[in-house]
Amino acid sequence: MSNGEAVYGFYIPTVTLMGVGAHKQICAQMKSLGVNKPFIVADKGITAAGITAKICDLIKADMGSEAVVYDDTVPNPTDKNVEEGLALYEKSGCDMIITLGGGSSHDCGKGIGLVATNGGTIHDYEGVDLSTTAMPPFIAINTTAGTASEMTRFCIITDTSRKVKMAIVDWRVTPAIAINDPLLMMGMPSSLTAATGMDALTHAVEAYVSTIATPITDACAIKSIELISQYLRPAVANGEDIGARDKMAYAEYLAGMAFNNASLGHVHAMAHQLGGFYDLPHGVCNAILLPHVSRFNLIAKLERYADIAVALGENIDGLSDRDAAECALTAIQTLSADVGIPTDLTQLGVKKEDLKIMAENAQKDACGATNPRRPTLEDVIDIYTAAL
Repeated sequence: MSNGEAVYGFYIPTVTLMGVGAHKQICAQMKSLGVNKPFIVADKGITAAGITAKICDLIKADMGSEAVVYDDTVPNPTDKNVEEGLALYEKSGCDMIITLGGGSSHDCGKGIGLVATNGGTIHDYEGVDLSTTAMPPFIAINTTAGTASEMTRFCIITDTSRKVKMAIVDWRVTPAIAINDPLLMMGMPSSLTAATGMDALTHAVEAYVSTIATPITDACAIKSIELISQYLRPAVANGEDIGARDKMAYAEYLAGMAFNNASLGHVHAMAHQLGGFYDLPHGVCNAILLPHVSRFNLIAKLERYADIAVALGENIDGLSDRDAAECALTAIQTLSADVGIPTDLTQLGVKKEDLKIMAENAQKDACGATNPRRPTLEDVIDIYTAAL
């Protein structure tokens, strides 16, 4: 606080490269950081798709160095992944980290780097800005249009003993350089395109109604919602549509700019519990919960949900703020259905008897701090129940 007024930060990578062929600049960016032996964090899917080899070959041809690869990251990266990756990193002699993939790879790499320079275990950093030392030089190459982890200060790691996703929010895990190349997203299956796209939409919506939203985050969030409304359906319908892929890359990055600085809300607080408890896909959980949490939040931000309706392409002329806000919820559900997201949590195997413990954990999640309406424990259980 300063002079009784809130002071807001704005966090983004130092350099971001966007557009077709951007990944080919990886070696130039490594040279700019003064490094030449990378530790690459990926997953088996990225490696099977040939993307890991593509990046390794570029580095070998230009830099003459062999990258060390850890590609055992799982879809909801765990503390065990961080431990395994850290052990390999510490004996590898590498001087930097490259993360390659979607949010799972980026988050795992952030966890490895955080512990490599700060010590302890990843559990020590659950919370906000608990590190004291910079990570190793860090480049994030993105292959999905969803999490925006390639440019954020958020790191989500599953604590396997508690079955809880730890929210680590720390400006020091923000990548120095982010690369978003739609060419690397072309092979993404339609189901993943849909889930990651709805994840990006959730980021933008939650940032726009956040209690710490600013004019800068508002601009990013609304433009992101507009792009997702226009380009997610075409990207799901035809994964080879490079134009749609390119616009979705911008949309997810804009959403990242918004939530990286305005934070999130109870959609994420609740979705993290579903991921930690059941190992469910994060984007799908967000998509199912988004209209239900939004309905709970509606009375706190009617005008803002009306803005979201317009960004989603709805005509609200002549409508009251309440009716216009309701249009946003309908539009979200329609988009979700169009891209094939399941309609409820029951389809994902969620059981009613687990709702209370997940609601209790959701109430402790850092993402809930900026939700525009304060839910009680019973409110959270009711929202989960409505989504079953």
